[in-house]
Amino acid sequence: MNPSRIISLVAPSGYPKNQEDTARGLQWLRAQGYQIDNIGAVQRRYQRFAGTDDERAADLNRLVNPDNARPDIVLAVRGDYGATRILPKLDYEGLRRRFVETPTLFIGYSDFTAIQMALLAQASLITFAGPMLCSDFGAERPNAFTLRHFQHALDRPRITVRCDTLQLHSVDVSGPLWGGNLAILASLIGTPYLPQIDGGILFVEDVGEHPYRIERMLYQLHHAGILARQQALVIGDFNGFRLTEADNEYNLAAMIEQVRTVIGIPIVTGLPFGHGDQRVMLPIGAPARLITDPQGFTLTAWGYPHAI
Repeated sequence: MNPSRIISLVAPSGYPKNQEDTARGLQWLRAQGYQIDNIGAVQRRYQRFAGTDDERAADLNRLVNPDNARPDIVLAVRGDYGATRILPKLDYEGLRRRFVETPTLFIGYSDFTAIQMALLAQASLITFAGPMLCSDFGAERPNAFTLRHFQHALDRPRITVRCDTLQLHSVDVSGPLWGGNLAILASLIGTPYLPQIDGGILFVEDVGEHPYRIERMLYQLHHAGILARQQALVIGDFNGFRLTEADNEYNLAAMIEQVRTVIGIPIVTGLPFGHGDQRVMLPIGAPARLITDPQGFTLTAWGYPHAI
């Protein structure tokens, strides 16, 4: 990583629960030569949020000011909840003017999905589903897989994700790559903050959601006509739930097979992205190609900003 690169922190959702994670994340990034801007984002607290709605929106709106140095990376501090509340407060036109043709990377996942969808829908900005300050850079041992994919996205004009999970059907499709946290995507249906993507490759993940609740959200996307307009649905990590006796063999695999019978597009499983231990970097809004083979699948994306 090159020295003198600027990371601007944004905290549109919850406040850091563990200050040790925060301190480790800041130390790790500084050790790689990054300058950290807007450090106050990790220090605010209001109810369960990282500041009031206005304060959290200001993290992003301040980036519009040309008097502030343009950051190389805009990094989400953490997820949780709160980003949806500030969507009407963001200066989308100002963000589009300043960043639409620059190499700045907006990076995060989980609740940050709401910001990413809105930036794509309202400002035509490609952002990255990827690591965050507290959960990734602040881990006691940052995951080598996650760090490698983070670095590749910074300095290479093309991302290739290879997964050796056996697939049921042959798939070779191309289109805009988009998606993120499933609960957030479902919550944005019918709002101006969900991009209208035709012919896309949609990826989804979530944590703490039981298979029946995952199915219900996928049905919501299906009934809204969103899935039928996509080339494929790519399943990332779904973890943090516990089956009970009442499920009677209705597990995640059974849920996926049920959804497969009704949505009319291919489902590809095994994407290493979500709330698990490993996270690839995925450019939301960039052109991509998804190909399966007898051993697994390859997802390639290009045409995104890269900082180095």
